[in-house]
Amino acid sequence: MKNVTLGLFSIFVFRFSLLAVQSSPDYLVYIGSYTNTTSKGIYVSDFDSLSGALSAPRLVAESVSPAQLWVAPNGQFLYAANWQGNTDPIPANTITAYAVGRGTGALRFINQVSSGGLGPNQVVVDPSGRIAVAVNYRSGSVAAFGIEADGRISEPFYIDQHEGQPQPPSKQPGPRAHGVVFSSDSRFAYVADIGLDRVYSYRLDADKRSMAPLDPPYVSQPAGSGPRRLQLNPKDNILYVNRETDSRVSVFAVDNGKLKEIQSISTVPEGFVGSNTTAEILMGGAGRFLYVSNRGHGSIAVYAIEPSGRLSLVEHADPGGHIPRNVSLDPTGGYLLSSNQDTETVVVLRIDPRTGRLSPTGMQVPLANPGSVAFLKK
Repeated sequence: MKNVTLGLFSIFVFRFSLLAVQSSPDYLVYIGSYTNTTSKGIYVSDFDSLSGALSAPRLVAESVSPAQLWVAPNGQFLYAANWQGNTDPIPANTITAYAVGRGTGALRFINQVSSGGLGPNQVVVDPSGRIAVAVNYRSGSVAAFGIEADGRISEPFYIDQHEGQPQPPSKQPGPRAHGVVFSSDSRFAYVADIGLDRVYSYRLDADKRSMAPLDPPYVSQPAGSGPRRLQLNPKDNILYVNRETDSRVSVFAVDNGKLKEIQSISTVPEGFVGSNTTAEILMGGAGRFLYVSNRGHGSIAVYAIEPSGRLSLVEHADPGGHIPRNVSLDPTGGYLLSSNQDTETVVVLRIDPRTGRLSPTGMQVPLANPGSVAFLKK
C-alpha cells in the first residue's frame, strides 16, 4: 500500500511538473510603437500560449516610430517600417533590420535603408526570406528590397510610384499605398492603395530579385472605399481586402495573379449610423476564420470562411479597448492580440477553435501608442 501511495504521489508530481513546464512563456512578442508621445521604439513581452499570459513590455530597441514589424521566416531577423510622424524629431522614412537574440528577445542593429518613399506603414518579408516589400503611404509608392544571408537589407532594387487621381467621394490627396501580402510560393505580391481605390498585382522572382506589375496592373474598387490591408487563404486562390472608408471586405478569386471580385460584405452591423474606419485584417483557424478591426464601431468583426471562399458573419467582438488599430494572432491560433490605440493597451482575447468567436481573458498590458505585434518562438 505504501508503494502504491508513493507511486501515485510520484505520478502527481510528474504531471504537476510537466504542467508547470508547459505553462511557461514559449513565445516572444515584439510590439512596435509610434514614438510621438512617450514610447521609445520596439518592445518585447513574453507570451504563454497555454494560458494567454503576456508579460509587461520591455524596451529592446530605441527607434523612430517602428510602427510595423515583421519577423523573417527563419526567425533570426526582425524588420521595422519606421513611420515619419509629424512630431517625430528625428527623420525616419526607413526600413531597419535587426538580428534577434533567440530566447532573450534582444535586438542587434544590422542596418537601415530608405523605404523608397515617404511614410512607410508596412514591411513584409516573402516566404522565401529573400525579398522584402514596403508600402509608403504618404508618397504612394511600393519598394522591394533584397535580404542577404546575414539579415542585411539592400537598398531598393525596385520602386513603383503609383499614379492617378482619386475619385469622389474619396478625400485622399492622391496615391496612398497601404498594405502588401505575398503568395505562399513567393511568385506574386498584392498591394492595396487606399488613395486610388485599387488593388495591384505584381509578379516576383526572388532568385533574380525582380518585381513587375501584371497586365492589367490593378483592379479598381468603389470610389472612396479605401482598400487598406490584405490576406490570402492557404491555397492562394482567394484574396481578402478590408476597405477602410466604407467599412467592407472585398473577396477576390485569384487566378495566376489576376483578381476577380466575388463578394463584398460589411464589417459593421446593419443599421449602424456612426462613423467607422477599418484598420487590420487577418486570417486564423488554418484559413477558416477572418478578423477585421473596426475603429469607430469599436469591435472586431469575425467571419467564417466558407468552402467557396465567401464570408459569413459570426459576431462583432469587443476588442477590450478603444481604437483597435492592429490585431495579431499567436502562432498556435489560440489567441488574438488587439493593440488598442486610444486606451494604450495590448489586450489578449481567447479564440474558440470551433467557431472563431473571441472572449476576454482579462489579460492586458499598457503601452503608449502600440503598433503591430510580431511573434517569435523562443
